[in-house]
Amino acid sequence: MQDHSNDPIWKQVIAGSQMLLVAFGALVLMPLITGLDPNVALFTAGIGTLIFHIVTGGQIPIFLASSFAFIAPVIASKGKFGLEETLGGLMAAGILYVLLSGAIRLRGTGFIRQLLPPVVIAPVIMTIGLGLAPVAVHMASGRTGDGSSQLVPHDTAIWISMISLAVTIVMSVWAKGIFRLIPIMFGVVVGYVVSALMGIVDTTPIENAPWFAVPNFVTPEFSWGAVLFMIPVAIAPAIEHIGDILAIGNVTRRNYLEKPGLHRTLLGDGLATSAAALFGGPPNTTYSEVTGAVMLTRNFNPRVMWWAAIVAIVLAFIGKFGAALQTIPAPVMGGILCLLFGSIAVVGLNTLIRHQVDLSESRNLVIVGVTLVFGIGGMVLGHLEGIALCAVAAIILNLVLPGRREAWGKAIYEQATD
Repeated sequence: MQDHSNDPIWKQVIAGSQMLLVAFGALVLMPLITGLDPNVALFTAGIGTLIFHIVTGGQIPIFLASSFAFIAPVIASKGKFGLEETLGGLMAAGILYVLLSGAIRLRGTGFIRQLLPPVVIAPVIMTIGLGLAPVAVHMASGRTGDGSSQLVPHDTAIWISMISLAVTIVMSVWAKGIFRLIPIMFGVVVGYVVSALMGIVDTTPIENAPWFAVPNFVTPEFSWGAVLFMIPVAIAPAIEHIGDILAIGNVTRRNYLEKPGLHRTLLGDGLATSAAALFGGPPNTTYSEVTGAVMLTRNFNPRVMWWAAIVAIVLAFIGKFGAALQTIPAPVMGGILCLLFGSIAVVGLNTLIRHQVDLSESRNLVIVGVTLVFGIGGMVLGHLEGIALCAVAAIILNLVLPGRREAWGKAIYEQATD
């Protein structure tokens, strides 16, 4: 294994820029879909990553940026409560991570295993992807994410979105090396060029934007409605966080759940999410794309991620860069999201398969079935709806229904009895 810890600074900066490039597509797509400022998202991804590394002692080569799990809740909350109160709810979601990390430190990870077995985790993750499917289709068809208005003529939009999707698929399946890790970037660039050739790109905002500009920071406000709406949503990204920490540990062959400990990684993620909301940015989560890049480059030096964070913060203050991002037409993003949101659903499905969860067991069938319908169908119970409701429903059903062992699936059960 090559040691990159003594690389000169310029090499670390280049490696960090490469890691940011891998994360970049997903990082800016989330704010563009939800109507947040992409320059603020870059800034808060950088700040959040630095906070995470300070909390965890700079031991893990990982990068934090915009979480896709929050797309639907942010859109819904903005419509109900407005942007400022939505940001207050997102700060509360980060605080939930902090409380969860404290509970893990006091009681260990055992209660997490009881609370979030595969039969709970899987349908919640599937709901995130499948629940967002209409947003992807609306945008791919040239409409706004909620389908309320037509931005681009349908036939033109379909051509652009399908070309963007095809390029992203080709790069993710057939590309080699680092290029395979940035299919979103290629999809956006090719889609943007096609859009420009079809005359639907307006470059006026780029021309009018200054080279240097302070990002459009927004101060959060607090209301119980927005807080109660957003807190349960944090359960799904917390699950994702644990999976990503395990994944990077497999790559570097270190047990990060023990050192620095899950309580510290979750604390870092929570503080990063709250800090992002404080500035008006999207919630942060650990990025599995960057884990893939670490595996490919074999560069396990955590300091590389510090440089990725610093480059992101610098880019956030380039006004023309943010203006260019906001001129990306909806069909370009819609085409790529058809793949991205589908991939999220498949991750959930794979969780059931990998753990050999038996869906012929009545309790498992009930949990997965009710969770999917509540989440995708848009059920509302009090302040809970969508992903928040289905996460709470899955946890309650798993705790109430008999047969706790079946929740973990055959693979885990066999391990336990070997």
